This record gives sequence, C-alpha cells and structure tokens, in this order.
Amino acid sequence: MPSHPFALLLPEESDRMDRAAAAILPSTRLMENAGWAVARVIRNRFSPCRVTVACGPGNNGGDGYVVACNLAQWGWSVRIAALAPPKSGTPAAEMAARWTGPTVPFAAEEVANADLVVDAVFGSGLKRPVSDDVASVLAAARQVVAIDMPSGVAGASGEVLGKARDCVLTVTFVRPRPGHVLQPGSDLCGEVICVDIGMPEQVWEGIAPVVQHNQPGLWTLPVSGDGDYKYRRGVVSLCGGTEMPGATRLSARGARRSGAGLVRISAGEGAPAYRLGDPGLIVDDAPLSELLEDARRRVWICGPGLTEDEVAKTLPQLLKSGRIVLADAGALTWGAQDLSRLKGVAVITPHVGEFRRLFGPVEGNRLDAALAAAKRMDAVVVMKGPDTIIAAPDGRLAINTHASSALATAGSGDTLTGVIATLLAAGMDVWEGCCAGVWLHGEAGIQAGKTHGGWPVAEDLDLPLGPARATATRLAREAGRKNPTCSLL
Repeated sequence: MPSHPFALLLPEESDRMDRAAAAILPSTRLMENAGWAVARVIRNRFSPCRVTVACGPGNNGGDGYVVACNLAQWGWSVRIAALAPPKSGTPAAEMAARWTGPTVPFAAEEVANADLVVDAVFGSGLKRPVSDDVASVLAAARQVVAIDMPSGVAGASGEVLGKARDCVLTVTFVRPRPGHVLQPGSDLCGEVICVDIGMPEQVWEGIAPVVQHNQPGLWTLPVSGDGDYKYRRGVVSLCGGTEMPGATRLSARGARRSGAGLVRISAGEGAPAYRLGDPGLIVDDAPLSELLEDARRRVWICGPGLTEDEVAKTLPQLLKSGRIVLADAGALTWGAQDLSRLKGVAVITPHVGEFRRLFGPVEGNRLDAALAAAKRMDAVVVMKGPDTIIAAPDGRLAINTHASSALATAGSGDTLTGVIATLLAAGMDVWEGCCAGVWLHGEAGIQAGKTHGGWPVAEDLDLPLGPARATATRLAREAGRKNPTCSLL
C-alpha cells in the first residue's frame, strides 16, 4: 500500500518532499512529469481549442510551461501569458526556455480571447493575498483549469486570500492539500484530480503528514464475532434531563443503531418520560452517584437535552469519577461561561456557532483553530460542519467531507454523539473513534437522504447506521488494496 494514502499534504510537507526528491532525480524531472500529467488531463477532458497558460515566476509557472509545450506538440493552439519570468537558474527557468511558441501580455483581454485558461500563476503555498491586478486577469477567463490550486486559495487551509477565480477542475500532485477539501476554497476547485508524478517512495522518510482525509482505512471498526455479548460491544450511558428528553433519546437511538451492546439513560425524576420510548432502552432512576459505581459504564454522554442547571449537577460527577465523557449541546453552553468546567472531558462536538462561544472568532485557518482548541482542552474536538474537522491534542487532524445536506436538520448532532460514544465504548482510540463516527454519521445521512427524497428528519438518521458500518468495513478492505488518492496517468 502506498505511503500515507489518506494524507492531505501541507505545502511545507510537499516542499520537503520536493527537496528530498531533488537529491535523487534530475532537477527538472518532477516538473516535466507534473506538466505532462496536467496536459494529459486537459487532452482527456477537452476538445482541442485555444488555450492560454497563465504562468507565474515559481515552480507552478514552470509546470505551466511544460503544459504549454505538450499541448502545442499535440497540435493545440497555445499561448503563454507570463506574470513575471522565472528566476534564472531554476527548473522553472529551464522549462520557460523550452517554450518557442507565442507569448502575449498578462492582461484580461488576452485571457478573455482564450477558450480555456490554465492557471499556473500561484501554487498551494500562497501566503499573501493575490493582487487585484492578477485577480482581474484570471476573472476574465471563460473557463479555468488550475495547476495544484486555484490562485488565491491557500493550500494549507482553503482560505481565499484576496480573490480567486472558480475552476472547472484542479490537477494536483502526489496527495491532495487541505485546501482542496476545506471550504471556501474547495468550492472554487471544481473537480480535483490527484496524479502520480513519479515521486520516489523514499522521500516519505521523515514525513509524518499532520492532516488526513477522513475515510475508511484511516481507522478500522470493531467487527462482530460469535463471541460477542452486550458488555463486550460496550455500554453507552447518557444523562437525561426532564425538559428536553427528545435530544437524549435521539443520542440513545444513535448509540443503539450503531452497535452499542447496551444503552442506558440516567434520568432521575424524569424517568417516566423516557420509559415511554423504545423497549430496548434501559432507563435508570437511581442517583447518578450510585450508577457510577458500575465500572462497566465507562462511556457517558452529557449535554443533549440537558439544561445548564442539569449539566451542572451531572458533569462534575462524571469527571470526578474518571469516566470517558462526550460533551455536547447543553454541556457546551454551560462550559462556555468557564472553559475549566469542561476540563477532563474526552470529546467535545461543537458546531461552528458553539465553537465561537467557547473559543472566540473562527477566522482564517480553521484547522489551526480546531487544533489549538484541542490542545487547550486536552480533548478531541469535533468541529461540525459540511467539512467537519476532527482535532486531537497530540496534533492529529482529519477533515471529513463524506456528508450531505441531509444532515442539516435539528437533532442530527444528537445522533452523532451516540455513534461516537458507541465506538469509544467498543474500545476505539478516542480520535479514531471520532473520525469513524463522523464518517458513519455522514454515510447514514447520505443513505437516509436517498430514502426520503433528500429531506430526512433526525428520527430517520439512525436507521441506516447498520448498513453504514457494513459500507465502511468494505471500503476499508478495498483501501488496503489500492491508492485512494491519486491516479497514474
């Protein structure tokens, strides 16, 4: 299996690989391979037409010169519009010297005359805003194919620095970048195609990618066996409130449908409201302190359906007992007044609004914000959204894009807490369990959306969780037999 098949390379990691490869390969080999691969993608996707390749002065521009040479050799009408010449003595300068075709000014009117523009101006390592002059030129294009990353999109974060033109497709190399999957940049990339450019396997030595694309194979789900029994599968316990039992019950359903062996709600005086629900759900009315004497009840959910006063009565007891606690909803509202109240929880699952209340504004790089929060809390942070970020205090990061708008319904997050808690109760590592739970929840939403015409309600989301587990197990096996991120053209 290829090295780090789920990695989303940060620009600095990609740069380190390029430098390591330069000690092994001829100086222009990777640039030649990259430009040829992009040209092949264009030839496969478009009919011959008038092409303008907009080249910057760096390696991205060097790739563009190679694209132009290949397309021209195949009989296409190609022109170069150079923002600035490459620095003398660089591989990009050598590629520019090979171009003998027409060159036009880097101007909007020249770009507008082309049927297709190849954006080779800036790559994924962009750190400062694109000037209005450059942005206005690219904005004049009819349709754009980007090399590595649309100019103006930061590869490390998906931020738009200045302005960026939307593309019909983006061709990148070796592994995708976080900016290919994180909004808003991901919305500008169009289709993302990752190609193999012959990067030597040994350059991975010393590279430990920080960010992963969340998919089966990154983690392995516990499997059912003949020796299973309810306590081996794990017990999920929930704190139930008296005013909003629906959210707690949704979490409980998520836990049961995703494979928990036993699900119990600690409801106290509110027990009668919960006993009207599913017959397989156990409802306890004993004091929480008494329930915590059962060592088999290691994993607890606190927050869904609870008022702040109810959280204040339950969460401190759970933390003092040393249990694995997943905090959401009401627990996050209570904790926002004083973050120290949440110290000791294993997982928090805020949506962006809750994250802001807990940690302040989320501007710019959301990966950095999520990781900083995880380190501050010494807990795994699941920043929920269409591109959910899962951050661990030890520095691990994953981005989940396997979801749909079917999850945009009240109660969806309550189901997610139940799924994650089930995997933790089954013994999964906390970060991996969160990654797996987010993916399963997304798959369940996709399947529920298909069943209900795209408009499921929260009560529908737990029903496909069993099939979602089966899908994840199958995909994990397949991931072990192929590289899921890049293709060799």
